[in-house]
Amino acid sequence: MERKITKKIMVGDVSVGGGAAIAVQSMLSLPPEDIQGNLKQALLLEQAGCNILRVAIPDMKAVKLIYELKKKLKIPLVADIHFDYRLAVESVMAGTDKVRINPGNIGDSDRVKRIVDVCKLKNVPIRIGVNSGSLQKDILEKYEKINHNSLCESACGYIKLLEKFDFTDIVISIKASNIETMVKACELISEKCDYPLHLGVTEAGTARLGIIKTAVGIGALLLNGIGDTIRISLTADPLEEIVVARNLLKALEIDKQGIQIISCPTCGRTKVNLLKLVEEMENRVKNYAGKNLKIAIMGCVVNGPGEASEADIGVTCGDGVGVIFKKGKIVRKVKEDEILDELIKEINLA
Repeated sequence: MERKITKKIMVGDVSVGGGAAIAVQSMLSLPPEDIQGNLKQALLLEQAGCNILRVAIPDMKAVKLIYELKKKLKIPLVADIHFDYRLAVESVMAGTDKVRINPGNIGDSDRVKRIVDVCKLKNVPIRIGVNSGSLQKDILEKYEKINHNSLCESACGYIKLLEKFDFTDIVISIKASNIETMVKACELISEKCDYPLHLGVTEAGTARLGIIKTAVGIGALLLNGIGDTIRISLTADPLEEIVVARNLLKALEIDKQGIQIISCPTCGRTKVNLLKLVEEMENRVKNYAGKNLKIAIMGCVVNGPGEASEADIGVTCGDGVGVIFKKGKIVRKVKEDEILDELIKEINLA
């Protein structure tokens, strides 16, 4: 897929836009006064592959959390600010690497300018966040409803406001819980500006439905080359957001680092416990970050080397046996209890 090349913005030492790798984000979920709990959660997210981490700053006391997180984290931190411009100013002074604001609830333009001035001073970018619950009254009256046009016009207005203050280190996000609205709004803003886009479906719900909604919305945009950084918003442990995001990027073959396993859905022809085989293989190869391979584990000859010929290495399972193949060509036959060990041998040799 061909990606749109947007303006490059630096968030700490992570590049967003400009053709850089798509950055995966998440957000801390604990109360800001729980310093140790947040530190523990942040480090786990960093280890899981989170590239940029956001934290809510609801009051001045919460700014202390930024100081503490910056002492321990290697990944950049984003301060999520609403209503009070002073929280943004103090967060920047505390060392946050990016500020997320919705200019519409910050107040008059002088307050927005105070944020811009300190961000200029510290070379901190601003993410303009627009969603369906934060549209200006005049835009709502103009369109009579929340749709992709109203969301895009709101974002464009905020872009012009920051540009008026000679500030262009901007990342844009337009989110909605309705997938079609979110996709169309992001497509429209992508046509109108070259700032990097942060993608997400807001209020997606629990993992059960939220994964589907975000995969459809974010996936549709990424397939069309739109998007520079993503967050999978789930009512779940933030660690699950990182797992889902990484798996989505692998499924789209945007992230080719590590091993991708493909397997058939099984049917009456399957003579092995394919689910057990696949789950055990996933566990065995989860730390093979240096190997960029596609591994096929197929339940029968119908779904064998022919259908899985794009796999680098694979196995077709039969009754008590498995047939190892590479790029669609059969290599050898092995016993059922040797399948995983033989696949690992081939992976190590690749």
